Amino acid sequence: ENIVVTGSVKFDIDPPASALAKGEKLRKLIGNRPVLMCASTRDGEEVQILDALEKLDTQALMLLVPRHPQRFEEVAQLIETRRIPMIRRSVLNDFSGKPISPDTRILLGDSMGEMFMYYAACDIAFIGGSLEKLGGQNLIEACAVGKPVLIGPHTFNFEAITVDAIREKAAIRITTATELMQQANDLLTDKTRCREMGHNAQQFAKKQHGATERTLALLAPLIESTAS
Repeated sequence: ENIVVTGSVKFDIDPPASALAKGEKLRKLIGNRPVLMCASTRDGEEVQILDALEKLDTQALMLLVPRHPQRFEEVAQLIETRRIPMIRRSVLNDFSGKPISPDTRILLGDSMGEMFMYYAACDIAFIGGSLEKLGGQNLIEACAVGKPVLIGPHTFNFEAITVDAIREKAAIRITTATELMQQANDLLTDKTRCREMGHNAQQFAKKQHGATERTLALLAPLIESTAS
């Protein structure tokens, strides 16, 4: 009978300054090209995304980050088979080398623990696990860094958060990889709209802060009464 909804503790995360700084270094290597990040992609999604990319005439760089590290090589082979110019994050080391060639179309994020860095380096983020019927992945980190979010139709793992983000004009739902590329291209060419969506995303994430503190405040009296 006594139920309190405190919110999602997933919102109580702040992008580490060190990760944001690394993102800036990576972006300098990329240069002035617009960057579309496809984050946490799952099996079956990369093929759709690559098909759509090959049909699109764009100067944008795709930052492709598979969800699971055991699939890094598999995804690299998909790209190589199509002969799409690619570079791996793992060869960039500390980002002190040469700039990424403008002919490179894909930067493969084959590393772990660097999602905030990747988000900091991109202009728009598509959240994977949502083109296939996999329930989607967490879009909060992208919003916290202030990036416009694109997300597919299958978001049952994060449905309430996704619906809220769309309502707050922080995210756009797409239904296919082709629509993903079209929406991304439209946003990347409309810098004002892209900035507005990024601002909305960051405000959306900030407004949800505090669930951890609210939860602890409710638990404290119960713990004290049990201890006594």
